[in-house]
Amino acid sequence: MLRKVTVETGTVEGLPAADPRITAFKGIPYAAPPVGENRWRAPQPAKKWRGVLKAYKFGPISMQHVPGEDPDNIYSREWNVDPSIEMSEDSLMLNVWTPARSADEKLPVFVWYFGGGLREGNTAEMEFDGERLARRGIVVVTVNYRLNVFGFFAHPEITAEAPDAPANFGYLDQRFGTMWVKRNIAAFGGDPDNITIGGQSAGGGSVMAQVASPLNKGLFQKAIVDSGLELCPYPPSMFGPNLTLKEAEKIGQQFFKLLGVKTLAEARKLDAFFVRDKANECNLRFGVVEDGHMITGLSNELFMKNEVNLVPMLFGHTSTEFPSSPAGKTVEEFKEYARKNFGEDADEFLALCASPSGSLAEMRHKASAQHLEFSIRRLAQKKAETGDTHPMYYWVFDPEMPGWDQPGTFHSSDLWFFFETLAKCWRPFKGKHYDLARQMCNYWANFIRSGDPNGQDADGADMPLWRPYTVEDPCRIWFGDTIYTEAKGPSALLRFLLKEADKK
Repeated sequence: MLRKVTVETGTVEGLPAADPRITAFKGIPYAAPPVGENRWRAPQPAKKWRGVLKAYKFGPISMQHVPGEDPDNIYSREWNVDPSIEMSEDSLMLNVWTPARSADEKLPVFVWYFGGGLREGNTAEMEFDGERLARRGIVVVTVNYRLNVFGFFAHPEITAEAPDAPANFGYLDQRFGTMWVKRNIAAFGGDPDNITIGGQSAGGGSVMAQVASPLNKGLFQKAIVDSGLELCPYPPSMFGPNLTLKEAEKIGQQFFKLLGVKTLAEARKLDAFFVRDKANECNLRFGVVEDGHMITGLSNELFMKNEVNLVPMLFGHTSTEFPSSPAGKTVEEFKEYARKNFGEDADEFLALCASPSGSLAEMRHKASAQHLEFSIRRLAQKKAETGDTHPMYYWVFDPEMPGWDQPGTFHSSDLWFFFETLAKCWRPFKGKHYDLARQMCNYWANFIRSGDPNGQDADGADMPLWRPYTVEDPCRIWFGDTIYTEAKGPSALLRFLLKEADKK
């Protein structure tokens, strides 16, 4: 087994995973610490070390609020279970799980970006253990990156200092980590020319941003977006537009006043926890910036024009997620919203959303159920119009989820299954859940390997055929208590929304 490898900065030693056929390397620096002069700066090359780096444990999580402090929060129960986890601004590290016995195996590579709204999250979360995917012949890498005010901040002095990299440091970290993988993964038995990037929630949005960025041509060959695509049919979008660089710079100037500093040099000397706490206390927006370099536009809009790096992609979501529905606290406000946004077509929209009981809740539910499928259909439509033949596959996650909290298929719940890490979860999963997780993990591994998710289960039987999603064959696979595919046309309400979108 590959327990010790040499990368560009030195020799690194890993440990056997629970399955000793897999070696886990944790906490490998892929960039210099983003502290002092490197705070709010594009990632810089890591320094070489002497001797052997013992990569036995995860590095510190990026600066964020203390995870797991709220016991009533479902994510505190689910995986943010350790409020004492080490946190530091020096967090640009990655982790590798490899099944390779030698460095010449050229195994497919999977690079994962975690979610958390670009405000929180980390690679040490239990569900992201890469061992089960690695057992399927995949080299798995999870990349830590800067978050919130440390990762998504701008200021005129930063722009003057680095006009080619004035913002989006968290995205630049992801890219820098993936570039490190391309240069070094062969040492772990991986194929640098067969890299798939993936992420969920804000990590899925990160994948969208990386696929859309003009800087990334040829960096990866496939992509997986879990709960990260939303071409919202209802204004305003859940995520809103990107900040312009000028808008972000003004926010940065306001934040410096809150910090009590006048210059970038002064701000870089402040304690990281002080900066974090001030950012958490204020009401300023630290987000993705349209800087003209890393980010040239809203990812969803660039996908609609196919002005992205064209690669095979998987898209999917849970059946519940976060509903995105029209505004209005009363039926009259709902109707006013319709008139404002759909004009002369408002009556048609309201008729399609009508509830026999006149219930606002039922009207909002009918409307909100459309936005995820709307995204996929719009994307397929635009791919067809631009002649893009790279396949895309669509899934919906919809099993019965056990637990006293009766959570439904909540946002992120599919991660336990795709990484096949159910045994780490407190929920009383049964045999059917383990069977589902095994096959979901198989589908991802197959796609990472070849760009086609189909293949055989552990017993040699063919898994249900998952066809690419197209306008002519809108096939989606349902991961529920059973796995099945369906291809059906849009509902009347969805047809209306697609028609309205075409008018804009």
